[in-house]
Order: sequence, then C-alpha cells, then structure tokens
Amino acid sequence: MAAKRAERLVNLVIALLSTRQFVTAARIRATVPGYEADDGSARADEAFKRMFERDKAELREMGVPLETGRTSVFDTEDGYRIARADYELPEIHLTGEEAAAVALALRLWESAQLAGAAQSALVKLRAAGVDVDTSGTLPIQPRLDRGEAAFEPCYAAARDRRRLQFDYRRPDEDTAVRRDVQPWGVVAWHGRWYLVGHDLDRQAPRVFRLGRVVGTPKAVGPAGAFEPPADLDLTAVVAGQAGGEEQLVVVRARPGTAVGLRRHATSLGPADDGEDRLQLRTTEPWALADQLAAYGADVVVEAPTGMRDAVIARLTRLAAMGAARESAPEPAGSPAEQR
Repeated sequence: MAAKRAERLVNLVIALLSTRQFVTAARIRATVPGYEADDGSARADEAFKRMFERDKAELREMGVPLETGRTSVFDTEDGYRIARADYELPEIHLTGEEAAAVALALRLWESAQLAGAAQSALVKLRAAGVDVDTSGTLPIQPRLDRGEAAFEPCYAAARDRRRLQFDYRRPDEDTAVRRDVQPWGVVAWHGRWYLVGHDLDRQAPRVFRLGRVVGTPKAVGPAGAFEPPADLDLTAVVAGQAGGEEQLVVVRARPGTAVGLRRHATSLGPADDGEDRLQLRTTEPWALADQLAAYGADVVVEAPTGMRDAVIARLTRLAAMGAARESAPEPAGSPAEQR
C-alpha cells in the first residue's frame, strides 16, 4: 500500500472513531486529509467518489466495523462512523520481541508527521459541528525524533520519491561532503537510523547513518521522480553495507574507569600491570574507535593493530587541535591583555 494512501486511511479511521454521529461523505471530504479537494468540477467529484469507495471497501476488508446510517430523521443522506466498542481489541499480551516491534512502530509514527494530519481532521470535524468525543480520542501528538534531526526530511523525501541533497561526514573524514541521493527509505538497524538510496554521483546504492548527516537535508525536484527497486529489502542493504563482518577488539582499562565500555565488554582478567583486559565485539570499527579515543589514557588498545592505529590517529588529531588553540593569539581586550 502506498504511504499516502495508508496515511489517508489512518486519518479516516481516527476521524470516524472520534464521533458518535454519522459523518457524511461531503464532510469527510472536507475534513480528512488526502482526499480530492472540492473545486466544483465534475472531475474532482468523480475522483473523490472513486477514492472514497475504494477506501470504504478496503477498511471493511481489513475488518474495520464501518457503519452506515443517519444521526437524525431530518438527515437527507447517509453518513459513516466506526463504533469504538466494536473496533477496540481485547486485552493483548505481547512477548518481549513483539513489544519492542510495537515500540519501534510508535517511534516511527511520532516522527513521521502522521499525527499532525490526523489531529487536524479532528479539529475540522469539531469546527463543522460534529460531536467529537474528546475523552476517547487517541492520544497522538506529533513529535520529531530529537535523537536524529535528519530523520524527518529524509523520511519525507523517501515517501514522496524526491531527490535529496545533504552534507555527510564519514568517520574517516574531517570535513563533510555533499551527497545527491535518490532516497529509497529510512530504516532502524542495531539501534540507529539509516537512509538507504541510490547515490547519483557514484551511480551505486549507498547507506547513510543519519547521525552523520550535517545540517538539514533538502529535497529537490518533483515528487515521483524515481522508483526504488521492486525487490528492495532495506534492512538487508544496511546489514550488508553498514555492518560488515564482526571484529574482536582487546583493550586494557585502568581499574575503576571506562564504566560505559565495560557494560558491553567481556572480561579477560587482569593484565600483568594490574589493568583490566576487556574484549569487545563490533561491526562498526570506526564508531568504536571514536568511543575508545574518548577515554583518553584510561584505555589502551592491544589488538588489532588497525584499531590501535585508528585510536592513535584520533588522539593525535585532538592533541594538534588543542595545541593550535593554545598558540593562537588572544583577541584585543582579552583577560590576558587586561592583566
């Protein structure tokens, strides 16, 4: 099902669940986002009727108890509503994995601007005189995922099939590079969000971790400009490009330090000098090198040599930046000059 159609169906269900009255097709057209606007033309009327009939049939096929009737004997046409008692599910018991999947879906819902359109429909229904049950409405509020500022524009561009341009800084690069991408989708993998798409400059599929996007991505060009591969599996693409093979890393940590690192490590016992030897597993060596460098002298990499060199390179770069700041002349009027 297309994303826009799914959003329209969800908005329709929320609107009809939130009223005890029967709502006419004309009022649904005016209040539920996604339907053909009423411009007075026969073409627009016919397009709305076809769309609405398809939506009603699909909701009923999915088991939604869509009722048809009239609120008053004075009504001149039939309306529609969903009885909450018939629609609500009995108590549900979820396993741990099922609960995690539901939580992830909720996070996507809150981040995808679906809630704003649905809430707008309720406001319009209330303004049109429909008795909206405010105590029973779904507790949905739009919220951008602050953990990934790039999520919203990337998701919207992938949904609308628009080209996306953004600055992206790889972990082995000091500066961000402009990327021009046909976004295929956004997916969560191992606790992080990734954008999967076709890199137009490199003419190849690429995976981008949203946390490494610099600034706000910008969608350009018309909607519907491309189509993702028919057999696309976003998770498989991310696992193949972002993950790589698992690596084992052995480090030595001073006793009582690197508490955060120890939570994900296996203890190998004490070293000859009394420091703790820890073993770590990673599929993202560059990210682990950043983490190890942040502990400074409290952590030393034993193996592999590639990880050790990566951490040393980061520490060397940080030391050079600190030295440059210390040697820079202070501006006029600084505390040093005033003394």
